[in-house]
Amino acid sequence: MNAVQTYRYLQPSALRPAGLDLQTCGGPAANPRFFAGFLTAPVAAAAGLLAVAEVARTRYHQPVNPASLDPVVTGSRGGLRFESFSGCCGVYARLDVLPAGLDGEVAGHGTTNVDVNPPLREALARVGGIEPLHVAVGPDDLTVSTMDGAVVEKKVPLPGRWLRGFAEVQVLTAGFEPRAEIPAGEAAAFLRRLPAAGDRSVLWAVPAGRTLRLTSRPTPGAVCLAGAGRLAALRGLLRHARTLRVYGPAVRAGSPAVPSTWELDTGAMRLSLTLSPEPYRGFSGEGAALLALAGDDVLDDAELVGALLSWDPTIDVAALADAAGLPDARVRAALAQLGTAGRVGYDVAEAAYFHRVMPYDAGRAERDNPRLLGARALVERGAVERDGEHATVRSGEERYRVRRQPDGSYTCSCRWWARHRGQRGPCRHALAVSMVAAPAEVPA
Repeated sequence: MNAVQTYRYLQPSALRPAGLDLQTCGGPAANPRFFAGFLTAPVAAAAGLLAVAEVARTRYHQPVNPASLDPVVTGSRGGLRFESFSGCCGVYARLDVLPAGLDGEVAGHGTTNVDVNPPLREALARVGGIEPLHVAVGPDDLTVSTMDGAVVEKKVPLPGRWLRGFAEVQVLTAGFEPRAEIPAGEAAAFLRRLPAAGDRSVLWAVPAGRTLRLTSRPTPGAVCLAGAGRLAALRGLLRHARTLRVYGPAVRAGSPAVPSTWELDTGAMRLSLTLSPEPYRGFSGEGAALLALAGDDVLDDAELVGALLSWDPTIDVAALADAAGLPDARVRAALAQLGTAGRVGYDVAEAAYFHRVMPYDAGRAERDNPRLLGARALVERGAVERDGEHATVRSGEERYRVRRQPDGSYTCSCRWWARHRGQRGPCRHALAVSMVAAPAEVPA
Protein backbone atom coordinates (compact mmCIF):
# COMPACT_ATOMS: atom_id res chain seq x y z
CA MET A 1 0.00 0.00 0.00
CA ASN A 2 1.31 3.46 -0.87
CA ALA A 3 1.81 6.00 1.89
CA VAL A 4 1.21 9.54 0.66
CA GLN A 5 3.05 12.69 1.67
CA THR A 6 1.16 15.90 0.84
CA TYR A 7 3.07 19.04 -0.06
CA ARG A 8 1.47 22.45 0.56
CA TYR A 9 2.21 25.52 -1.53
CA LEU A 10 2.40 29.13 -0.37
CA GLN A 11 0.27 30.19 -3.36
CA PRO A 12 -1.06 28.79 -6.66
CA SER A 13 1.12 28.70 -9.75
CA ALA A 14 0.34 31.30 -12.38
CA LEU A 15 1.56 32.95 -15.57
CA ARG A 16 3.42 36.18 -14.66
CA PRO A 17 4.69 38.88 -17.03
CA ALA A 18 8.21 37.42 -16.62
CA GLY A 19 7.12 33.91 -17.46
CA LEU A 20 5.65 30.78 -15.88
CA ASP A 21 5.78 30.93 -12.07
CA LEU A 22 5.48 27.26 -11.03
CA GLN A 23 5.15 26.78 -7.28
CA THR A 24 6.92 23.98 -5.42
CA CYS A 25 7.45 23.19 -1.76
CA GLY A 26 9.99 21.84 0.74
CA GLY A 27 13.61 22.81 1.38
CA PRO A 28 16.08 24.04 3.98
CA ALA A 29 15.10 27.71 4.30
CA ALA A 30 12.23 30.15 3.86
CA ASN A 31 12.39 31.31 0.22
CA PRO A 32 15.94 31.13 -1.14
CA ARG A 33 16.75 30.42 -4.77
CA PHE A 34 19.51 27.91 -5.26
CA PHE A 35 19.65 28.49 -9.03
CA ALA A 36 18.46 31.24 -11.34
CA GLY A 37 19.51 31.44 -14.96
CA PHE A 38 19.14 30.15 -18.51
CA LEU A 39 19.62 26.62 -19.76
CA THR A 40 22.26 26.81 -22.50
CA ALA A 41 20.59 24.15 -24.66
CA PRO A 42 16.90 25.06 -24.27
CA VAL A 43 15.43 22.72 -26.88
CA ALA A 44 17.38 19.72 -25.55
CA ALA A 45 16.56 20.68 -21.96
CA ALA A 46 12.85 20.92 -22.78
CA ALA A 47 13.02 17.47 -24.43
CA GLY A 48 14.78 16.04 -21.39
CA LEU A 49 12.26 17.52 -18.96
CA LEU A 50 9.42 16.16 -21.07
CA ALA A 51 11.03 12.69 -20.96
CA VAL A 52 11.25 12.73 -17.16
CA ALA A 53 7.64 13.93 -16.93
CA GLU A 54 6.51 11.29 -19.45
CA VAL A 55 8.03 8.50 -17.35
CA ALA A 56 6.30 9.90 -14.25
CA ARG A 57 2.88 9.71 -15.89
CA THR A 58 3.30 6.26 -17.48
CA ARG A 59 2.56 2.77 -16.22
CA TYR A 60 4.57 0.36 -18.38
CA HIS A 61 3.10 -2.71 -16.67
CA GLN A 62 -0.68 -3.01 -17.00
CA PRO A 63 -1.07 0.50 -18.49
CA VAL A 64 -3.94 2.64 -17.17
CA ASN A 65 -4.78 6.33 -17.40
CA PRO A 66 -1.78 8.63 -16.91
CA ALA A 67 -0.65 8.87 -13.29
CA SER A 68 -0.54 12.25 -11.55
CA LEU A 69 2.99 11.80 -10.21
CA ASP A 70 5.58 14.53 -10.23
CA PRO A 71 9.34 14.78 -10.71
CA VAL A 72 11.73 15.66 -7.90
CA VAL A 73 14.23 18.46 -8.60
CA THR A 74 17.54 19.02 -6.79
CA GLY A 75 19.94 21.93 -7.17
CA SER A 76 23.55 21.89 -6.01
CA ARG A 77 27.04 22.84 -7.13
CA GLY A 78 26.87 19.89 -9.51
CA GLY A 79 23.96 21.44 -11.44
CA LEU A 80 20.24 20.63 -11.58
CA ARG A 81 18.83 17.12 -11.31
CA PHE A 82 15.26 16.07 -12.20
CA GLU A 83 14.10 12.57 -11.15
CA SER A 84 10.95 10.48 -11.46
CA PHE A 85 9.61 6.94 -11.31
CA SER A 86 7.01 5.49 -13.62
CA GLY A 87 3.56 4.82 -12.21
CA CYS A 88 4.44 1.11 -11.94
CA CYS A 89 7.81 2.01 -10.31
CA GLY A 90 9.68 -0.15 -12.83
CA VAL A 91 11.46 2.73 -14.62
CA TYR A 92 13.59 5.40 -12.91
CA ALA A 93 14.30 8.48 -15.02
CA ARG A 94 16.82 11.23 -14.30
CA LEU A 95 17.88 14.34 -16.18
CA ASP A 96 21.17 15.80 -14.95
CA VAL A 97 21.74 19.35 -16.25
CA LEU A 98 25.50 19.77 -15.80
CA PRO A 99 27.30 23.07 -15.12
CA ALA A 100 27.99 23.37 -18.86
CA GLY A 101 24.24 23.40 -19.42
CA LEU A 102 23.60 26.31 -17.03
CA ASP A 103 24.11 30.02 -17.62
CA GLY A 104 23.39 31.47 -14.20
CA GLU A 105 24.34 31.48 -10.56
CA VAL A 106 24.25 28.29 -8.49
CA ALA A 107 23.84 30.09 -5.18
CA GLY A 108 22.91 27.22 -2.88
CA HIS A 109 21.33 23.79 -2.72
CA GLY A 110 18.04 22.07 -2.02
CA THR A 111 15.41 19.58 -3.19
CA THR A 112 11.74 20.00 -3.96
CA ASN A 113 8.87 18.31 -5.81
CA VAL A 114 7.47 19.77 -9.02
CA ASP A 115 4.10 19.28 -10.67
CA VAL A 116 4.42 18.97 -14.46
CA ASN A 117 0.88 18.97 -15.80
CA PRO A 118 -0.40 19.02 -19.41
CA PRO A 119 -0.23 22.82 -19.95
CA LEU A 120 3.41 22.90 -18.88
CA ARG A 121 4.24 19.91 -21.07
CA GLU A 122 2.62 21.74 -23.99
CA ALA A 123 4.69 24.86 -23.25
CA LEU A 124 7.92 22.83 -23.16
CA ALA A 125 6.96 21.05 -26.38
CA ARG A 126 6.72 24.44 -28.12
CA VAL A 127 10.27 25.49 -27.19
CA GLY A 128 12.24 25.62 -30.42
CA GLY A 129 14.90 27.39 -32.44
CA ILE A 130 16.80 29.96 -30.39
CA GLU A 131 13.95 30.53 -27.94
CA PRO A 132 15.39 30.93 -24.41
CA LEU A 133 14.42 28.79 -21.45
CA HIS A 134 14.94 30.42 -18.07
CA VAL A 135 14.72 28.51 -14.78
CA ALA A 136 14.76 29.83 -11.22
CA VAL A 137 14.54 27.08 -8.65
CA GLY A 138 14.35 27.14 -4.87
CA PRO A 139 12.80 25.11 -2.08
CA ASP A 140 9.47 26.97 -2.31
CA ASP A 141 9.08 27.63 -6.01
CA LEU A 142 10.31 26.83 -9.49
CA THR A 143 9.85 29.50 -12.13
CA VAL A 144 10.10 28.32 -15.72
CA SER A 145 10.03 31.15 -18.26
CA THR A 146 9.11 30.37 -21.86
CA MET A 147 7.66 32.47 -24.65
CA ASP A 148 4.15 31.21 -23.84
CA GLY A 149 2.22 28.68 -21.81
CA ALA A 150 0.11 28.78 -18.63
CA VAL A 151 -0.43 26.44 -15.71
CA VAL A 152 -2.00 26.49 -12.25
CA GLU A 153 -0.68 23.78 -9.94
CA LYS A 154 -2.33 21.90 -7.10
CA LYS A 155 -1.06 20.11 -4.00
CA VAL A 156 1.20 17.21 -4.91
CA PRO A 157 0.91 13.70 -3.47
CA LEU A 158 4.19 11.77 -3.55
CA PRO A 159 3.73 8.04 -2.83
CA GLY A 160 5.98 6.40 -0.25
CA ARG A 161 6.62 3.75 -2.91
CA TRP A 162 8.92 6.26 -4.63
CA LEU A 163 11.08 6.46 -1.52
CA ARG A 164 11.51 2.70 -1.45
CA GLY A 165 12.33 2.92 -5.15
CA PHE A 166 14.97 5.60 -4.54
CA ALA A 167 16.64 3.41 -1.90
CA GLU A 168 16.61 0.28 -4.08
CA VAL A 169 17.90 2.01 -7.23
CA GLN A 170 20.77 3.53 -5.25
CA VAL A 171 21.89 0.15 -3.90
CA LEU A 172 21.45 -1.68 -7.22
CA THR A 173 23.18 0.86 -9.47
CA ALA A 174 26.13 1.21 -7.08
CA GLY A 175 27.17 -2.21 -8.40
CA PHE A 176 26.95 -1.23 -12.09
CA GLU A 177 29.87 -0.81 -14.47
CA PRO A 178 29.96 0.79 -17.96
CA ARG A 179 29.25 -1.95 -20.52
CA ALA A 180 28.94 -0.14 -23.85
CA GLU A 181 29.14 3.29 -25.50
CA ILE A 182 27.84 3.91 -29.01
CA PRO A 183 27.36 7.08 -31.14
CA ALA A 184 23.92 8.69 -31.13
CA GLY A 185 23.33 7.77 -34.78
CA GLU A 186 23.90 4.10 -34.06
CA ALA A 187 21.77 4.44 -30.92
CA ALA A 188 18.86 5.77 -32.98
CA ALA A 189 19.10 2.81 -35.33
CA PHE A 190 19.31 0.40 -32.40
CA LEU A 191 16.22 1.88 -30.74
CA ARG A 192 14.27 1.63 -34.00
CA ARG A 193 15.01 -2.11 -34.13
CA LEU A 194 13.61 -2.77 -30.66
CA PRO A 195 10.32 -4.62 -30.11
CA ALA A 196 7.21 -2.47 -29.88
CA ALA A 197 5.83 -1.08 -26.65
CA GLY A 198 4.04 -3.74 -24.66
CA ASP A 199 6.57 -6.46 -25.45
CA ARG A 200 7.57 -8.05 -22.13
CA SER A 201 10.41 -10.27 -23.30
CA VAL A 202 13.79 -10.21 -21.58
CA LEU A 203 16.57 -9.56 -24.10
CA TRP A 204 20.30 -8.98 -23.75
CA ALA A 205 22.33 -6.32 -25.55
CA VAL A 206 25.90 -7.24 -26.49
CA PRO A 207 28.50 -4.70 -27.71
CA ALA A 208 29.23 -5.27 -31.41
CA GLY A 209 31.60 -2.71 -32.89
CA ARG A 210 29.87 0.68 -32.98
CA THR A 211 26.44 -0.71 -32.11
CA LEU A 212 24.64 -3.24 -29.93
CA ARG A 213 23.41 -6.68 -30.92
CA LEU A 214 20.37 -8.28 -29.26
CA THR A 215 20.39 -11.88 -28.07
CA SER A 216 17.95 -14.00 -26.09
CA ARG A 217 20.56 -15.32 -23.64
CA PRO A 218 23.06 -13.61 -21.34
CA THR A 219 26.78 -13.77 -22.03
CA PRO A 220 29.70 -12.08 -20.24
CA GLY A 221 29.61 -8.34 -20.96
CA ALA A 222 25.92 -8.33 -21.96
CA VAL A 223 23.38 -5.87 -20.59
CA CYS A 224 19.85 -6.92 -19.70
CA LEU A 225 17.03 -5.22 -21.62
CA ALA A 226 13.68 -6.27 -20.20
CA GLY A 227 10.62 -4.74 -21.81
CA ALA A 228 12.48 -2.85 -24.52
CA GLY A 229 9.53 -0.52 -25.10
CA ARG A 230 10.35 1.12 -21.77
CA LEU A 231 13.24 2.94 -23.49
CA ALA A 232 10.78 5.01 -25.56
CA ALA A 233 11.33 8.11 -23.38
CA LEU A 234 14.90 8.40 -24.74
CA ARG A 235 13.77 9.12 -28.28
CA GLY A 236 12.93 12.79 -27.78
CA LEU A 237 16.51 13.64 -26.81
CA LEU A 238 18.26 11.45 -29.38
CA ARG A 239 18.79 14.19 -31.98
CA HIS A 240 20.62 16.30 -29.38
CA ALA A 241 22.77 13.48 -27.97
CA ARG A 242 26.37 12.59 -28.70
CA THR A 243 26.47 9.09 -27.25
CA LEU A 244 24.41 6.36 -25.64
CA ARG A 245 26.08 4.66 -22.68
CA VAL A 246 24.82 1.47 -21.09
CA TYR A 247 25.54 0.27 -17.56
CA GLY A 248 24.80 -2.94 -15.70
CA PRO A 249 26.09 -5.55 -13.27
CA ALA A 250 28.40 -8.36 -14.31
CA VAL A 251 26.53 -11.33 -15.81
CA ARG A 252 27.44 -14.75 -17.11
CA ALA A 253 25.77 -17.52 -19.06
CA GLY A 254 22.60 -18.54 -17.24
CA SER A 255 22.31 -15.31 -15.22
CA PRO A 256 18.76 -14.22 -14.29
CA ALA A 257 17.31 -10.92 -15.48
CA VAL A 258 18.97 -7.90 -13.85
CA PRO A 259 18.42 -4.11 -13.90
CA SER A 260 20.26 -1.82 -16.31
CA THR A 261 20.80 1.89 -17.00
CA TRP A 262 20.61 3.53 -20.47
CA GLU A 263 22.02 7.05 -20.68
CA LEU A 264 22.04 9.69 -23.42
CA ASP A 265 24.79 12.32 -23.09
CA THR A 266 24.55 15.67 -24.91
CA GLY A 267 27.65 17.14 -23.29
CA ALA A 268 25.59 19.68 -21.33
CA MET A 269 23.17 17.18 -19.80
CA ARG A 270 22.56 13.48 -19.33
CA LEU A 271 19.21 11.68 -19.52
CA SER A 272 19.16 8.19 -18.05
CA LEU A 273 16.54 5.47 -17.70
CA THR A 274 17.12 2.66 -15.23
CA LEU A 275 14.95 -0.41 -15.95
CA SER A 276 13.87 -3.01 -13.42
CA PRO A 277 14.81 -6.64 -14.21
CA GLU A 278 11.37 -7.43 -15.63
CA PRO A 279 8.47 -5.18 -16.73
CA TYR A 280 6.16 -6.39 -13.96
CA ARG A 281 8.72 -5.74 -11.21
CA GLY A 282 8.75 -2.35 -9.50
CA PHE A 283 11.97 -1.18 -7.85
CA SER A 284 10.13 -0.60 -4.57
CA GLY A 285 9.89 -4.37 -4.01
CA GLU A 286 13.38 -5.48 -5.06
CA GLY A 287 14.76 -5.84 -1.51
CA ALA A 288 18.34 -4.95 -2.43
CA ALA A 289 18.66 -2.55 0.51
CA LEU A 290 17.31 -4.89 3.17
CA LEU A 291 20.57 -6.40 4.43
CA ALA A 292 22.12 -2.95 4.72
CA LEU A 293 19.10 -1.76 6.74
CA ALA A 294 19.14 -4.74 9.10
CA GLY A 295 22.29 -3.85 11.07
CA ASP A 296 22.01 -2.84 14.72
CA ASP A 297 24.07 0.32 14.22
CA VAL A 298 22.67 1.50 10.89
CA LEU A 299 20.33 4.19 12.29
CA ASP A 300 23.05 5.71 14.47
CA ASP A 301 25.54 5.49 11.59
CA ALA A 302 23.04 7.13 9.23
CA GLU A 303 22.53 10.01 11.63
CA LEU A 304 26.29 10.56 11.88
CA VAL A 305 26.95 10.22 8.14
CA GLY A 306 23.94 12.40 7.30
CA ALA A 307 25.36 15.20 9.43
CA LEU A 308 28.59 15.05 7.42
CA LEU A 309 26.99 15.35 3.98
CA SER A 310 27.85 18.75 2.56
CA TRP A 311 26.16 18.97 -0.88
CA ASP A 312 29.40 18.29 -2.73
CA PRO A 313 28.75 17.33 -6.38
CA THR A 314 29.70 13.75 -5.45
CA ILE A 315 29.94 11.93 -2.13
CA ASP A 316 33.37 10.42 -1.39
CA VAL A 317 32.76 7.24 0.61
CA ALA A 318 36.40 6.92 1.73
CA ALA A 319 36.45 10.55 2.93
CA LEU A 320 33.15 10.04 4.75
CA ALA A 321 34.52 6.89 6.40
CA ASP A 322 37.58 8.81 7.62
CA ALA A 323 35.47 11.71 8.90
CA ALA A 324 32.99 9.42 10.65
CA GLY A 325 35.57 6.97 11.97
CA LEU A 326 33.65 4.07 10.40
CA PRO A 327 34.64 1.30 7.96
CA ASP A 328 33.54 1.73 4.35
CA ALA A 329 30.95 -1.07 4.64
CA ARG A 330 29.15 0.69 7.49
CA VAL A 331 29.22 4.00 5.61
CA ARG A 332 27.63 2.33 2.57
CA ALA A 333 24.96 0.78 4.83
CA ALA A 334 24.35 4.23 6.34
CA LEU A 335 23.99 5.67 2.83
CA ALA A 336 21.45 2.94 2.04
CA GLN A 337 19.51 3.96 5.14
CA LEU A 338 19.69 7.64 4.13
CA GLY A 339 18.48 6.58 0.69
CA THR A 340 15.23 5.34 2.23
CA ALA A 341 14.63 8.92 3.38
CA GLY A 342 15.43 10.22 -0.09
CA ARG A 343 18.66 11.87 1.06
CA VAL A 344 21.14 9.98 -1.13
CA GLY A 345 21.20 8.73 -4.71
CA TYR A 346 23.79 7.16 -7.00
CA ASP A 347 25.09 8.45 -10.34
CA VAL A 348 26.46 5.67 -12.56
CA ALA A 349 28.14 8.17 -14.91
CA GLU A 350 30.20 9.61 -12.04
CA ALA A 351 30.39 6.26 -10.19
CA ALA A 352 29.56 8.22 -7.04
CA TYR A 353 26.74 9.01 -4.63
CA PHE A 354 24.99 12.39 -4.60
CA HIS A 355 23.08 14.31 -1.95
CA ARG A 356 19.42 15.36 -1.96
CA VAL A 357 16.90 16.15 0.79
CA MET A 358 13.22 15.30 0.94
CA PRO A 359 10.86 15.78 3.90
CA TYR A 360 10.74 12.19 5.11
CA ASP A 361 12.12 10.55 8.22
CA ALA A 362 14.55 7.66 7.88
CA GLY A 363 12.59 5.54 10.35
CA ARG A 364 9.74 5.02 7.90
CA ALA A 365 11.95 2.62 5.92
CA GLU A 366 11.30 -0.01 8.55
CA ARG A 367 7.66 0.91 9.07
CA ASP A 368 6.99 0.55 5.34
CA ASN A 369 8.86 -2.74 4.84
CA PRO A 370 6.98 -5.90 5.87
CA ARG A 371 10.04 -8.16 5.55
CA LEU A 372 12.12 -5.93 7.82
CA LEU A 373 9.30 -5.70 10.36
CA GLY A 374 8.81 -9.49 10.23
CA ALA A 375 12.51 -10.12 10.75
CA ARG A 376 12.64 -7.79 13.77
CA ALA A 377 9.66 -9.61 15.27
CA LEU A 378 11.35 -13.01 14.81
CA VAL A 379 14.50 -11.78 16.54
CA GLU A 380 12.52 -10.27 19.43
CA ARG A 381 10.71 -13.60 19.94
CA GLY A 382 14.00 -15.47 20.05
CA ALA A 383 12.97 -17.50 17.01
CA VAL A 384 16.50 -17.80 15.57
CA GLU A 385 18.63 -20.76 16.66
CA ARG A 386 22.21 -20.48 15.38
CA ASP A 387 24.12 -23.58 14.30
CA GLY A 388 27.55 -22.41 13.17
CA GLU A 389 27.07 -20.40 9.97
CA HIS A 390 23.55 -21.81 9.51
CA ALA A 391 20.37 -21.41 11.54
CA THR A 392 16.85 -22.68 12.17
CA VAL A 393 14.08 -20.08 12.35
CA ARG A 394 10.76 -20.84 14.08
CA SER A 395 7.71 -19.09 12.63
CA GLY A 396 4.47 -20.31 14.13
CA GLU A 397 4.34 -24.07 13.67
CA GLU A 398 6.90 -24.01 10.87
CA ARG A 399 10.68 -24.43 11.02
CA TYR A 400 12.86 -22.96 8.28
CA ARG A 401 16.49 -23.77 7.60
CA VAL A 402 18.66 -20.79 6.63
CA ARG A 403 22.13 -21.40 5.22
CA ARG A 404 24.87 -18.85 4.67
CA GLN A 405 26.61 -19.10 1.30
CA PRO A 406 30.36 -18.49 0.72
CA ASP A 407 29.56 -15.11 -0.89
CA GLY A 408 27.74 -13.96 2.25
CA SER A 409 24.20 -14.39 0.87
CA TYR A 410 21.60 -16.69 2.43
CA THR A 411 19.30 -19.45 1.23
CA CYS A 412 16.14 -20.49 3.02
CA SER A 413 13.75 -23.43 2.90
CA CYS A 414 10.67 -21.17 2.87
CA ARG A 415 8.30 -20.85 -0.08
CA TRP A 416 9.17 -17.19 -0.66
CA TRP A 417 12.85 -17.99 -1.23
CA ALA A 418 11.97 -21.01 -3.40
CA ARG A 419 9.88 -18.72 -5.59
CA HIS A 420 12.40 -15.87 -6.00
CA ARG A 421 15.73 -17.68 -5.43
CA GLY A 422 17.32 -14.59 -3.92
CA GLN A 423 16.48 -12.33 -6.88
CA ARG A 424 14.22 -10.06 -4.79
CA GLY A 425 16.50 -9.72 -1.77
CA PRO A 426 16.45 -11.88 1.39
CA CYS A 427 13.32 -13.33 2.96
CA ARG A 428 12.40 -12.33 6.53
CA HIS A 429 13.95 -15.51 7.93
CA ALA A 430 17.33 -14.79 6.31
CA LEU A 431 17.09 -11.18 7.47
CA ALA A 432 16.47 -12.35 11.03
CA VAL A 433 19.53 -14.60 10.86
CA SER A 434 21.65 -11.72 9.54
CA MET A 435 20.52 -9.61 12.51
CA VAL A 436 21.83 -12.11 15.03
CA ALA A 437 24.93 -13.07 13.04
CA ALA A 438 28.37 -12.31 14.44
CA PRO A 439 29.71 -9.00 13.02
CA ALA A 440 32.35 -10.78 10.96
CA GLU A 441 29.63 -12.82 9.25
CA VAL A 442 27.39 -9.96 8.14
CA PRO A 443 27.78 -9.38 4.39
CA ALA A 444 29.48 -6.07 3.44
